[in-house]
Amino acid sequence: MRIVIALGGNALAKRGEPMTVEAQRANVQAAAEAIGAVSNAGHEVVVTHGNGPQVGLLALQASAYGEGAEYPFDVLGAATEGMIGYLIEQELGNVVPVDQHVITVLTQTEVSADDPAFADPTKFVGPVYTEEVARRLAAEKGWTVKPDGAHWRRVVPSPAPVRIFEVAGINLLLAADFIVVTAGGGGIPTMFDESGQRLRGVEAVIDKDRAAAVLARDLRADLLLIATDADGVFLDWGGPNQRLITAAHPAELGRLPFPAGSMGPKVEAAIAFANSGAGRAAVIGSLDDLSAMLDGRAGTRVSLDVSGLHTR
Repeated sequence: MRIVIALGGNALAKRGEPMTVEAQRANVQAAAEAIGAVSNAGHEVVVTHGNGPQVGLLALQASAYGEGAEYPFDVLGAATEGMIGYLIEQELGNVVPVDQHVITVLTQTEVSADDPAFADPTKFVGPVYTEEVARRLAAEKGWTVKPDGAHWRRVVPSPAPVRIFEVAGINLLLAADFIVVTAGGGGIPTMFDESGQRLRGVEAVIDKDRAAAVLARDLRADLLLIATDADGVFLDWGGPNQRLITAAHPAELGRLPFPAGSMGPKVEAAIAFANSGAGRAAVIGSLDDLSAMLDGRAGTRVSLDVSGLHTR
């Protein structure tokens, strides 16, 4: 079975942890154990990941050098794709057989110039702040900031991914029995210029779950596993009638509202991939339950094969 695994931010930098290489490596080691178990079961595996905290930190570091030294977000996206890919590639290589090769592929993801996301930034990047500090930084640096739970963070545009240009190369690597780490942070955001001939980078960060759905669709994957820090998708989350959705038809799940800044993109990605072909399924669940999600024992499964919506 061909499986795309989308790692949530908790696999790299847990909220409140220092954003050091040591802390990220420790989190990646735990993720690698779970991914290795899936690969060692004989499946073709593609791994993608988020980069919000890392790309925001790099942007903040670059801005400290003064005006004119800031790197655009497409370049920062490429930097984080290589940096995080290196950590995953190395730690995953330590848990799979020595003859199982792991490789990281930088990818360019096409977005549309008329995407409404450019007029309403929503993608959280970088560290958390108090409201006072966030508003001060916004005034000093020209940022857009919004509340993220009890904290405040910088936000940037998050346009929808249209396609990933390197899919043909990824297919060749999978055919050669590589585990491929790719489309990190949603891929490097790019679009064609007015001539339609030249590709250029874009100031944006693409949602990694939506990009994972496009990647899985174009790779003709059988399964998309969206790993996060929740056990799945819940009804009445945090309320007296909280219930885990164990399985759902995409149409049924699509009728329900979910927060745009957290579970919403994951649900949208799962629905999009499930709708992309008969026999395809997406599962949203905890990274700790990755193998159980694969076996249907954990998480929220979304598929055209499911009738209605099931909870417990």
